[in-house]
Amino acid sequence: MIQIDDKLISEDIFSEEFVCNLTKCKGACCVEGDVGAPLDKDELEILDRIFDKIKPYLTQEGIKALEEQGTWTTDPMDGMYVTPMVEDRECAYVTFDEKGITKCGIEKAYEDGAVDWQKPISCHLYPIRITEYSTFTALNYHEWNVCSDACTLGKELQVPVYKFLKTPLTRKYGEDFYNVLCEAADEWKAAYGS
Repeated sequence: MIQIDDKLISEDIFSEEFVCNLTKCKGACCVEGDVGAPLDKDELEILDRIFDKIKPYLTQEGIKALEEQGTWTTDPMDGMYVTPMVEDRECAYVTFDEKGITKCGIEKAYEDGAVDWQKPISCHLYPIRITEYSTFTALNYHEWNVCSDACTLGKELQVPVYKFLKTPLTRKYGEDFYNVLCEAADEWKAAYGS
């Protein structure tokens, strides 16, 4: 583990390579799983506030799920905040393009300028998962078989996880943090990399 301020960062973020390959996986991470995407507490109010603006970007099934369950819900296993799901399948905020590839309705609204919030940070940061503890924050690489094509493409292109996630890491923690993370990655690579 590498420590930057109050954050403990798994070295896998430096050693593993990853680039989303939507043409292969079709966005399976938005469909697979037992619950919706994890949400930060401050994101709940945002979802409530932007719901009417993102509705035109969502599927009818997604809108129905959100109207019935609310714009966010909790994981029955651990009480964590998560996005609602459509009949225990895809995230309620998901849309599908003509090729069956999932897209985030929130992100589509953001790209069109309808809202000023891109999407939940947990989605933007994947495959990094954040766990908040009382005295520190852990950033871990999450390995999931639905992302095997992303790992393959990342290896082909030689893109480590932290570089692939520059934008969301900067969005979450700021540019100074990201610059220090890059310095730590360079030191780690000099000591342990191939």
